[in-house]
Amino acid sequence: MITFSKDFLWGAAASAPQTEGAALVDGKSPTVWDKWFELEPELFYEGVGPEQTSNTYYQYKEDVALMKKMALNSYRTSISWARILPDGRAVNVKAVQFYRDYFQEMKSNGIEPIINLFHFDMPWWLMEKGGWETRESIEAFAFYAQVVFEQFGDIIKKWTTFNEPLVHVECGYLGEAHYPKVVDFTRAIQVGYHTLLAHAMAVNRYKNSKYNDGEIGIILNLSPVYPKSTHVEDKKAAHITDLIYIRSFLDTVVHGYFPEELIQLFKTHQLLPKVEEEDKEIFQRNIVDFLGVNYYQPLRVQRPKKEQFPAQFPSAFASHYDWPNKKINPYRGWEIYPEGIYDLGMRLKNEYKNISWYVSENGMGVSEEERFLDESGVVQDSYRIDFLKEHLIMLQKAISEGSNCFGYHMWTFVDCWSWLNAYKNRYGFYRIDLENQFKRSEKASSLWLKQVIVENGFPMTDERKG
Repeated sequence: MITFSKDFLWGAAASAPQTEGAALVDGKSPTVWDKWFELEPELFYEGVGPEQTSNTYYQYKEDVALMKKMALNSYRTSISWARILPDGRAVNVKAVQFYRDYFQEMKSNGIEPIINLFHFDMPWWLMEKGGWETRESIEAFAFYAQVVFEQFGDIIKKWTTFNEPLVHVECGYLGEAHYPKVVDFTRAIQVGYHTLLAHAMAVNRYKNSKYNDGEIGIILNLSPVYPKSTHVEDKKAAHITDLIYIRSFLDTVVHGYFPEELIQLFKTHQLLPKVEEEDKEIFQRNIVDFLGVNYYQPLRVQRPKKEQFPAQFPSAFASHYDWPNKKINPYRGWEIYPEGIYDLGMRLKNEYKNISWYVSENGMGVSEEERFLDESGVVQDSYRIDFLKEHLIMLQKAISEGSNCFGYHMWTFVDCWSWLNAYKNRYGFYRIDLENQFKRSEKASSLWLKQVIVENGFPMTDERKG
C-alpha cells in the first residue's frame, strides 16, 4: 500500500494570469501578457489571449465547491500585482475585496490557500521602465509584497514569492517565449540576480510584517541533471548545468549565498551582474522556510557541441542529450521520468538541510482530449492517472527514506490558458468548455485522486481508472 501522512496536503496549482480572466476589469492595469497580446496577437495559439481564461474572477465559489467535492485540502494560486497595485502605489480596493472573498471561501471549505506573489505577470508600467533589468524593480516588488501581507496576512499562512523564476529569465532573456524576447546572456543574468534580490527583500518584509506567524518560501522548477556518460567532459557539462539552472537559485534561497563556483565561472566569462555592497547580507538574512518544487522532466546533457569563450549562451557549457530509452509525452515533447522526483527529494534531504518542501507542480499536458470523452461527458484520461500513480510511488519512496515533503499539487485544477500555447494542451482535473468557459466537467483523474485522498493512499496493484 502506498500511504501518506494524515496531514499531507493534496491539491492543485494555478496562477492569476492563467485563470482569473477579467484582464482589464475593475481597475486592473495591463500586464506584459495583456500588452503583448495587443501588440502581436498572431503569436498566440489560435489567437486566444489572457482575457479568455477559466473565469475564476467571476466563479471562484463554484470552483471552490468543486475542489471540496474532489476532497482537496489545499490549493496554490497567485495574486495579480497589476490588479492589486494598478499603478504600483495605490491599492485597488475592489481587488482586495475579490481576493479576500476568494481566499476566505477556500478556508471556509477546508482548503488551505498557498499564495504566490509573481507568476510571470510583470505589470506593464514596470516593464516600460525595464522590468527586472532595472534595480527599481526590487523595491517595487518589496512594496507590493508588503501591501499583500498587510491585506491578506490574517487569512494566508503559507506564502511564496516567485513561481519558477528561472523561466522568466530563460524564456524572456535567452529566448522568445516570454516578453521582452531578448537573447542576451549578460542581461539574463542581471534579471536573475534582481529577481533573487527581490525575493529576499519580500521575505524580509514578511518577517517584519504584522502577520508573520506563517511561513514563506519560493517555488522553483527543479530537475535532476544527468550526464550522457561518465566521461569527464559529459560530467563537467552536467556539473555546470546544475550550477546555472539549479544551484543558482536553490543555494541562494536555502543557504543564503551564491555558489562560489558559479561566481568564478561568471567572472571568467565576463558575465557577473552589477551588485551593491549590502546585497550579500540581504541574501544571508532572508532564507526561506520551505520550498515548492515544480517537477516535470529531468535535464540530460553532454559536452558542448561547440566551444565558446567568453560564453554567449548556456550552450557554451553543455548540449542537450536525447536519451534513447526515454518515455515521452508526445504532446508536450517532455520526458516522463518519475524517478526524478525521488532523486530531487533525496537531494533536498542530503544537501539542503532536509528543508520542508512540497511538490508544487507536476502534470501532463495532452492535446485534443475530446478524443477521450465517454458517453457521459467524462474525459477518460487513464494516461494522467498512470502519470499520477508513477510519480506518487516515487514521491512516497523519498518520504519513506526521510525526505521532508508535506504535499503534492498537480498542475492544474481546471484546464487553463497557457501563455502562447493558450489551450493547445490540457492539464486539468476538470475540463473547460471553450464554447462556454464557465462550464466545467470532471475527468476520470479527478475521481481517481479523490479516492486516493479519502483513503490516504492506494494499493500498488491498483487498477482503478476513475
